[in-house]
Amino acid sequence: MSAPAAHTAELVEFAAATWGDRRFICEEHTVLSFSDLLDHVRWSAAGLIERGATSGSRVAIWAPNRWEWIVVALATHYIGGTLVTLNTRYRGTEAAQILRLSGAQILITAGNFLGTDYPALLSGEDCGDLSTTIVLDAPGPDGFAALLQAGRAALSDPQSPVARAVATARARASADDLSDILFTSGTTGTPKGVMTTHRQNLKAFATFADLLGLDNSDRYLIINPFFHSFGYKAGWLACLLVGAEAHPMAVLEVDSLIDTIEARQITCMPGPPTLFHSILAHPNLKPTRMASLVKATTGAAVIPQQLIEDMREVLGINTVITAYGLSETCGLVTMCRRGDDAATIATTSGRAIPDIEVSIVNQSGDHLAPGEPGEIVVRGYNLMQGYLNDPSATERTIDAEGWLHTGDIGTLDLQGNLSITDRLKDMYISGGFNCYPAEIEQLLLRHPAISQAAIVGQADDRLGEVGMAFLVPVNSDHPAPDEIAAWCRSEMANYKVPRDIRWVDALPLNASGKVLKTTLREML
Repeated sequence: MSAPAAHTAELVEFAAATWGDRRFICEEHTVLSFSDLLDHVRWSAAGLIERGATSGSRVAIWAPNRWEWIVVALATHYIGGTLVTLNTRYRGTEAAQILRLSGAQILITAGNFLGTDYPALLSGEDCGDLSTTIVLDAPGPDGFAALLQAGRAALSDPQSPVARAVATARARASADDLSDILFTSGTTGTPKGVMTTHRQNLKAFATFADLLGLDNSDRYLIINPFFHSFGYKAGWLACLLVGAEAHPMAVLEVDSLIDTIEARQITCMPGPPTLFHSILAHPNLKPTRMASLVKATTGAAVIPQQLIEDMREVLGINTVITAYGLSETCGLVTMCRRGDDAATIATTSGRAIPDIEVSIVNQSGDHLAPGEPGEIVVRGYNLMQGYLNDPSATERTIDAEGWLHTGDIGTLDLQGNLSITDRLKDMYISGGFNCYPAEIEQLLLRHPAISQAAIVGQADDRLGEVGMAFLVPVNSDHPAPDEIAAWCRSEMANYKVPRDIRWVDALPLNASGKVLKTTLREML
């Protein structure tokens, strides 16, 4: 399947012309048709221009899944801007670092979500070039409603300076403009901004929709956060490509999830394996309440074959797809196919999507035969444009032959199915979230009682993996592990908080002074 457009501005216009008054975004209190979407995108684009945005501006969004997130993202694209996403679990220090590194000039943020005052978290932080903050629920001139209203008024006169600026920016929008910068921390502890273009993303996720079988009859419940490619690109962007209904969900709770599936007759839902485990283990599960759900995607963790079989047989989900991707590849590399058996879906991440090459190489760069383990490398149109302001890291990641080195270890079978067996990097995945030990270690070292820190991942039945921290104290009078854990919860996203904290006299080191994390894992 080819994308119906090569730029999201063109895609919004195509969708409005094709599906018109059909519903696109569906929330409890807000429903926008495809035509409504185009209107709101243009009004928001005009509002952003009134606040100083221009072609090339970087607009950051720090908010949960909600209709305004989609509108602002598309409005940013409509005027040739670049979207920067912020994890809603970030604390102020983490968010400010992304704002500085990205050069974001405008921030759209939630006022309060789950008891967190997001603007307050940035008080006193160095946010770099940030000059304007729009708060979604705030009354008055700093709120999103005011931005929308101002943009609508400006566009009522096609000859107004703002209206002309919107038209000019839209005309200049190119398929090869940067669509977004998604940050991945990597192993150095310093977040790296992954840059991708409109053309790449739309081609990749038109393919995703085609292989999943997503179409304009589907009602897609998006529980994966929009700040991640799984919720953004494989979520509402995929819906926009095929005319499906997008049903954002800001807070995940299994009872309300089942209620929503039944009430809205949801047909498609992505989610990590832990979510489907929780549904199947629910004490009051009645599969008939979820009879409408026939398509699902999962991944980001080891998956038992029994889970795939139960999703099909107990929950009645006909199509279950696992996939593999990373930010550096627009979020997509391989997918299983409809009709694959449960063992293939559970034990592999499927085959390369069309027009993408996947290979396994050894340390010398030699390409290996099926079944031989080595580093997974990828080549094709989906490779990032590079890391923002970091050409040396880009060169280390993409070699002279155009292969992107993922840092993951795996094998390919004779059919081309990819199995991921290990990681060259120390990253582990907890509850579907990538956790980078170097980043967490740097955050821990901000505590005055900690002189050295090392994090490793350990298997966990519910979350896949959890972090285990080994800490060397500054002196013998150190806080209890519970106190350190409480401090961590105030300083970092909760998925980064180590499950277990152990004080040790020294960390095991090799001759060059590098921490021996294999030894730490053995200690566990």
